[in-house]
Amino acid sequence: MPLLFGELSGFPSWVPVVLLVSLSFVVGFLARLILLRFIRYWQIRDRKLFKSLEKHLSGSMFFFIPLLMINVGINYIDFHPESLDLITNIINVFIIMSFCSVLIRLTHVAQDMLYIRYDINISNNLRARKIRTQIIYVKKVVIVILVLFCVSLILLSFPGVRKFGTTILAGAGVAGIIIGFALQKSLVNLFAGIQIAFTQPIKIDDAVVVEKEWGWIEEINLTYVVVRIWDLRRLVLPITYFTENPFQNWTRNNAQILGSVFLYVDYSMPLEPLRKHFEKVLSETKLWDQETSVLQVTDTTEKTMTIRMLMTAQNSPIAFDLRCYVREKMIEFIQQNYPESLPQVRASLTDSGSEKVGRGVME
Repeated sequence: MPLLFGELSGFPSWVPVVLLVSLSFVVGFLARLILLRFIRYWQIRDRKLFKSLEKHLSGSMFFFIPLLMINVGINYIDFHPESLDLITNIINVFIIMSFCSVLIRLTHVAQDMLYIRYDINISNNLRARKIRTQIIYVKKVVIVILVLFCVSLILLSFPGVRKFGTTILAGAGVAGIIIGFALQKSLVNLFAGIQIAFTQPIKIDDAVVVEKEWGWIEEINLTYVVVRIWDLRRLVLPITYFTENPFQNWTRNNAQILGSVFLYVDYSMPLEPLRKHFEKVLSETKLWDQETSVLQVTDTTEKTMTIRMLMTAQNSPIAFDLRCYVREKMIEFIQQNYPESLPQVRASLTDSGSEKVGRGVME
């Protein structure tokens, strides 16, 4: 490289600059091409890993390698020392940003690999949801740390900023108090997120009831949580909500849900046929997990008796469908076989009251 730019010493200064930039990006393009070929070759052995590498790293590496070459080659071009220092600092800033981008994308690759290992698209996914919740939060914290580290390196690459940083450190006591008050809310959110990630009152895909709405935990971010409501609305709550307020978590320890269906029938309804048909309805559907089935009379009034049917399902969405299915089938059974046992109002009409009233009026 010194020989190449030495031969161009008689040309205008912009010529070697254009040549250096062009050569660097050509080399970067070739390096990216070789990397992609290598990744596609090794996809045969571990397709998922190298597919993730190709997805996340192909763009970042295209800029990182040329910037390194420009940073080396710029020293062999005849520049004024002050101009060279300025250009070198600018290139260093872009190198730091590019390197930070590569590291952040590597965290995405690590997340993809862990997601493959801990799949939540299975029936018993409690452990996978626990691990995924921790992965999501730890990844976000790591990205924040990387960005802060990148910004610090960029600022420290300028001498003036370095002196300013030394002055700040000298008064770190007062500055720490001021910054602590300014970032109080952010720190509360950060510690609430850490608490949720490791004590896990909620996990990704948990079925919860919050603010009188039923839904699933869709996202856990650094400062807020997104709940997907059953009708596809999104409820966004601050992350501190789940450490400061009571809420229902239907899948805290197990995804299995106990569902209930209530029927209100007349006293003339025989219970044994109803119980047998309930068991038959459950046995004919794949929604039931074949663990719990109970039919009981749980209450009575002057007009009806209350029949409660309990059944279990693998998770809350299946439990909702199972409850609807059982309710429809049981109502249909009563309508077809015992229509007289549907709720009704009884009234006894006699003439004695009328006669007494009549006599009273006549008197």
